[in-house]
Amino acid sequence: MSATLDEFRAETRAWLEANCPASMRTPLPDDERVWGGRKAVFNNPDSKLWLERMAERGLTVPTWPRAYGGAGLSADEAQVLREEMSRLKCRQPLSSFGIWMLGPVLLKYGNEDQKREHLPKIARGEIRWCQGYSEPGAGSDLAALKTRCEDRGDHYLVNGQKIWTSYADQADWIFCLVRTDTTVKHGGISFVLFDMASEGVETRPITLISGASVFCETFFTDVRVPKENLVGELNGGWTIAKELLQHERGMIAEIGRTVGGTVPPVDVIAKRYLDDGAGRIGDPLLRDAVTRHVMNDRAFGLTMRRAAQESEAGMASGGVSSMFKYYGTEQNKAKFELILKCAGTQALGWEGDGFSAGELDICRTWLRSKGNSIEGGTSEIQLNVIAKRVLGLPD
Repeated sequence: MSATLDEFRAETRAWLEANCPASMRTPLPDDERVWGGRKAVFNNPDSKLWLERMAERGLTVPTWPRAYGGAGLSADEAQVLREEMSRLKCRQPLSSFGIWMLGPVLLKYGNEDQKREHLPKIARGEIRWCQGYSEPGAGSDLAALKTRCEDRGDHYLVNGQKIWTSYADQADWIFCLVRTDTTVKHGGISFVLFDMASEGVETRPITLISGASVFCETFFTDVRVPKENLVGELNGGWTIAKELLQHERGMIAEIGRTVGGTVPPVDVIAKRYLDDGAGRIGDPLLRDAVTRHVMNDRAFGLTMRRAAQESEAGMASGGVSSMFKYYGTEQNKAKFELILKCAGTQALGWEGDGFSAGELDICRTWLRSKGNSIEGGTSEIQLNVIAKRVLGLPD
């Protein structure tokens, strides 16, 4: 490690210790997660303070250029920041589809006006984005989408429907795939941005088995979209869509490893409910299963880190996002199945004084985990991608 990087680590550690509030160094319950936007809710006042401090230094998007709200850090510096935040158990200050998905493709495909208009607002958490991809009849076969976008001279007119639009009812803007040419399939799709407050936009939450309403049906009726909100070339949206899906699949894989509301890690749960009095998990079969899971999770995290470094060095292998998405979601589902085995009946609580907040989260999060292998492209689709792009198997 260079002296310069050592100095950066020391400076970063000192700044985090001085500026990260104590309550932001605790596990992140879902009701304190900060998504930003016009309707931002800060159930913990320290969440707002922490976001403001991090955004001011560009640390919500540390590797983005300073001109677009980032800190301009190198990949090595960003890794040091992650390590020091992990050491202090600092929460991520902002959850954002803008950061995870839209930002990277705007940096690559957006024009300068689009970058300067949207990226700083994403970095500061001022605008919350949702994703307009899947439609009834166009899920796994996304290129079959039918939402129309017609050229009306000085603007586009959008009509159609999206489904499974995560947090559409809470979002300010949407990045949306639309059909601008009906004569070709993949080559007739464009990528547009528009305000969810536009006339003609309607959202309807879909209640899930977990009791949550994360997903929505979204309807567009004669929605006017300024022409400057087309990203990339007209009918060139499929290329952007595929790249964004790579970021989304990596995001889902990583979230599967790290998010669980107030649910502790598997090994902590196992020791809590199955401790043999000597600091070990009493059941040898479950002890073996938990150990294997923890080892796999650690190996998966290191592999994702290595792949990120390879990508930054221009050595990314094709299909890696599908590999991570498949393994990460299956690993997450297996995690909650294992937690249920360890916690027993205490994992089945839905309400009541006989269960802690963490226990009440277990059942809901277990149910929610079942959707991981559907959203962002089903596990079956990921296996097809891996078979074709990684293994080179015939159709």
